[in-house]
Amino acid sequence: MGLLSSLLGFLGFGFGLPIGLVLGFFFFIYSRPHHHHRDHVKDPVIRPLHEMDMSSLEEILSEIPLWVKCPDYERVDWLNKFLLDMWPYLDKAICATIRSTTEPIFAEYIGKYKIQAIEFEHLSLGTLPPIIHGIKVYQTNEKDLLMEPAIKWAGNPNIILMLKIMSIPIRVQLVDLQVFAAPRVALKPLVPTFPCFANLVVSLMERPHVDFGLKILGGDVMSIPGLYRLVQEIIKKQVASLYLWPRSLDIPVLDSSSVAIKKPVGILHAKVVRAMKLLKADLLGTSDPYVKLSLTGEKLPAKKTTIKKKNLNPEWNENFKIIVKDPQSQVLHLEVFDWDKVGGHDRLGMQMVPLKVLTPYETKKLTLDLLKHTDLSDPQDKKRRGQIMVELNFVPFKQDSAKFIYPVDGGSEKSSDEQLSGAGLLSVIVQGAEDVEGEHHNNPFAFVHFRGEKKKTKMIRKTRDPRWNEEFQFTLDQPPLHDKIRIDVVSKRTRFSFRSKESLGHVEINLNDVVHNGRINEKYHLIDSKHGVIHVEIRWDTV
Repeated sequence: MGLLSSLLGFLGFGFGLPIGLVLGFFFFIYSRPHHHHRDHVKDPVIRPLHEMDMSSLEEILSEIPLWVKCPDYERVDWLNKFLLDMWPYLDKAICATIRSTTEPIFAEYIGKYKIQAIEFEHLSLGTLPPIIHGIKVYQTNEKDLLMEPAIKWAGNPNIILMLKIMSIPIRVQLVDLQVFAAPRVALKPLVPTFPCFANLVVSLMERPHVDFGLKILGGDVMSIPGLYRLVQEIIKKQVASLYLWPRSLDIPVLDSSSVAIKKPVGILHAKVVRAMKLLKADLLGTSDPYVKLSLTGEKLPAKKTTIKKKNLNPEWNENFKIIVKDPQSQVLHLEVFDWDKVGGHDRLGMQMVPLKVLTPYETKKLTLDLLKHTDLSDPQDKKRRGQIMVELNFVPFKQDSAKFIYPVDGGSEKSSDEQLSGAGLLSVIVQGAEDVEGEHHNNPFAFVHFRGEKKKTKMIRKTRDPRWNEEFQFTLDQPPLHDKIRIDVVSKRTRFSFRSKESLGHVEINLNDVVHNGRINEKYHLIDSKHGVIHVEIRWDTV
């Protein structure tokens, strides 16, 4: 009976199931609901997203991008595409940095806990790049670009660490890596040489979220109680100690020698004393000599002495101050010319003095034989061209020359007169302007007025936000404590017109703070302008 009942049950299931499905489908298709049931079913309420609160939105959307929640964050889909295409190359570059960074960390553990060696057997970040969920860009007054991307990375890296403990090799594999971080990335300083920034500086403003697992010989080590939290904290601490702000990872992009801008490091005091037995340039048997002084690597106009009429043994005793940026490589050119009313001035002779032969703060007196030209490999002609006598003294700037600290309670500090004395260099960098607008045209440029001197930036056409980034320098015998600098922003029509020039505003800056602090970097509202602002940096370096 048992066999028979089982057979009948099987046949009943085999025939009954199809028949049941057919009957159920038939009744579902051809049945109609009663009207009184339809009254209980209501259409869903459809509401636009902007009417929902944050909790409702979070229920609908699994993860809201930062550029939706925070207006400070920009959407950067193009950057994620760029990362995807660049990832194979970035993988190798980042792994090389990781190896070089972790070498000293691993070295600290050699000899401890019976560890004989630690090294990466495999190190690859995998094929999945990080995703940038938004980027925040900061505006600063410095010559840099500051941004904070929000990065999330759930990757498939192949990272295997080999530890040798008591001569036994143990391989540890990192799996299921997840990293959430918001690094601060700075491109600085910005320079006029491609790619237009010298360094890439990365730092972490707060500890990143790091999640991962570790496997040893196929076993999951993180299943051991307490070990996961311990390893996690050690990793976070190491990351924080490396890159957590104010520490940073500095990646050089441009070689320092290739960066075009070099700051002045001192002043060359040059005294042209006299010249002896110069050549006779005129048919009448005389010359009208003057001397030009210039430094290699500078675009500034050469310094010139006065002209001594009809004198082959002129005496000048004239002093000049020349800005020095690299005393190890720069060379002083001395050229003696014969002044002429008509045509070009004939060069009577020249000589060069490398600044590296000078000892700082010591005056060197030199009597130099004048040569025909700078090509010393070419045979010199036998004609004697006379001599020139100069006195040279290179005076470097003090490192913290203008950052003075005054005693609060009448301490024994030096008087301000003693501190604020001596020669120096005043550097004025006109960086740019914003919201300058003329009535008839917008082709702005700026004039810098100081102690009767007037210097001009280049014109930038058809803009209300010009970026000049031009530096003007003034060598002074005393600090400009009671001086002002006036900067005028002007627009000029590029073609002929009766209203060819109009003022866009001006500003006067007291230099007292510059002398006391060594540097100011500010944006000033332009006088006689509705919304115009000018960005100026001023430095005072003393010798």
